[in-house]
Amino acid sequence: MFVVAADWFFASHFLNRARAAQKAGWQVSLLTRAGEAAESLRAEGIEVIDVPFERASLGVFSELATLLRLFSAYRRIRPDLVHHVALKPVVYGSLAARLAGVRRVVNAPVGMGFVFASEAPLARLLRPILRLLLRLALRNTPGRVIFENPDDQAEFIRAGVVKPESTVLIRGAGVELERFRPVPEPEGTVRVLLVARMVPEKGVREFVAAARLLRERGIKAEFRLVGAPDPASRSTLSEAELRAMEADGAVRWLGNRSDIPELLANAHIVCLPSYREGLPKALLEALAAGRAVVATDVPGCREAVRHGVNGLLVPPRDARALAEALATLIQDREMRIRFGAEGRRLAETCFASEIICRQTLSVYEALCERAPTSSGSSGRSAIRSSSA
Repeated sequence: MFVVAADWFFASHFLNRARAAQKAGWQVSLLTRAGEAAESLRAEGIEVIDVPFERASLGVFSELATLLRLFSAYRRIRPDLVHHVALKPVVYGSLAARLAGVRRVVNAPVGMGFVFASEAPLARLLRPILRLLLRLALRNTPGRVIFENPDDQAEFIRAGVVKPESTVLIRGAGVELERFRPVPEPEGTVRVLLVARMVPEKGVREFVAAARLLRERGIKAEFRLVGAPDPASRSTLSEAELRAMEADGAVRWLGNRSDIPELLANAHIVCLPSYREGLPKALLEALAAGRAVVATDVPGCREAVRHGVNGLLVPPRDARALAEALATLIQDREMRIRFGAEGRRLAETCFASEIICRQTLSVYEALCERAPTSSGSSGRSAIRSSSA
């Protein structure tokens, strides 16, 4: 059973692992806030159970209702193993699992979200509280804790949140190498893409500021923002703010798009000046597509970008340093091509979806102490599921 706050995130980041689990003989359920992706997930043979997760909510009664819904589902379905993804499912799911007697638990505190990436007063206030809750949830819960980058893994161990022997490093969600393939750079003006949720923590404002600085210097390039605002985030940029950012012509906002492989094929550089990440899928897709990247030297980003090898790293929240790095790549086609080739090699050897699925399934199999079944075979059902 997967427990993920939003169905779209599961579809984007965990569906391949769910498919791999099914092929290995597992029966898969998903507890999530059911939205537009729910029906397509059910068509995959995944039981989707609606749980009213509110990512930005701090209301006592609504949060208690979510916890009770999780507990009820665990008691009714009695999963052999649960996989909690992101901070709120990790904290609530671990408590619910303990109360319901679920013995095999995988926790993945991916991302770190608004609380750990933002310097807003509310984020600073909540940070020590969340660290305490994570320590209570992770340190005393049997199972494994999966981290996407070694920085977060080391920080959690150093802070006493997890025991070293319970941790596993699995680098991100993986990338489909057949879907994102390298193609020659397009002719014409260099195009720079930022693909992310439209929240400040992704470095959207720094990206726009860098575009304006380069225009003032006479460096010609096209800058594109790709992604939608995130209403569930406390810090999301509004549509009005994004329209105002593109009003002077330095950037264009393309909104939410599903044709990311085509957008990458028609770009020259991918940029993600994020404040903090788990391991961003947007960068993995850029690597697989053979595109040079510019990102910030923060946890998660530096796992995907090797400075001077497949991209450039700059300090976070520094628009001038970002502009300098972008100027370097805009003006050096040979460097872009070299970085792109190295990025594709890195994607193939470290971040391919097949690698990530295999590593994740090995964690499940070890916890359940059963031999892996071959792909496509009919192993026993790992979850005794009933209808929602």
